[in-house]
Amino acid sequence: MSALTLVDVLADIPDPRGFHGRIHPLSAVLGLVALGLLMGRKSLAGIARFGRHYGHPLAHALGFRRGKTPSLSTLSRTLRRLDAEALEGVFARWIRSRLDTDPELISLDGKTLRGSRDGDIPGQHLVAAYAPAVQAVLAQIRVDAKTNEHKAALQLLGLLPLKNKVVIGDAMFCQRDLAEQVITAGGDYVMFAKDNQPGLETDIKAGFGFEAAARSTAAAASPSEQRFACTASGPGGDHDGQSTW
Repeated sequence: MSALTLVDVLADIPDPRGFHGRIHPLSAVLGLVALGLLMGRKSLAGIARFGRHYGHPLAHALGFRRGKTPSLSTLSRTLRRLDAEALEGVFARWIRSRLDTDPELISLDGKTLRGSRDGDIPGQHLVAAYAPAVQAVLAQIRVDAKTNEHKAALQLLGLLPLKNKVVIGDAMFCQRDLAEQVITAGGDYVMFAKDNQPGLETDIKAGFGFEAAARSTAAAASPSEQRFACTASGPGGDHDGQSTW
């Protein structure tokens, strides 16, 4: 895959707004937000001020047809209507296109977004797919109040190509439907089973114990063991005790 520009992928995001009253191109709005974040503006108010500060040259460069960047209220209304999963999908495609190698290992991890907590309001929790080999987050999804990390991980894996990949995760992600999704997509998985699933942990230990016992039994009963154990002469054997088998 050839490297994509951020402008390329922003143009692929579906515009949720109606045609009536649409003033600013969506790709230009998202370009302003991305540039503002890269320049250290951490709020929509800061991004709106950033656009006004640089004026017409920046507006034209980003694709605003009227030479004016949107206000805080316009930014807020537009971003609230976006499909977060579609947005994450195009960003994931952009990141993958710029990697030198296709990572084989994908690590699932949950984290709370730094600085997102506001007083008694808990911080935003995310589930991310991280590629250790290239030190890049391939995609991430917010965990909202109506779901959990397990369900968010199912959505996240749906955004990524998993064929010939190995997905790893801690005990939180050791779930049957998640494992089935990875296998169905052509990948493999390595998950940790801990005390939160005692039944599964017991089954795994029993399975390995059965395999070890089966290998031991097979080794003891193998033809090579029987041949070397045979010392007495059998039918057709020599008188000095050597077998002719």
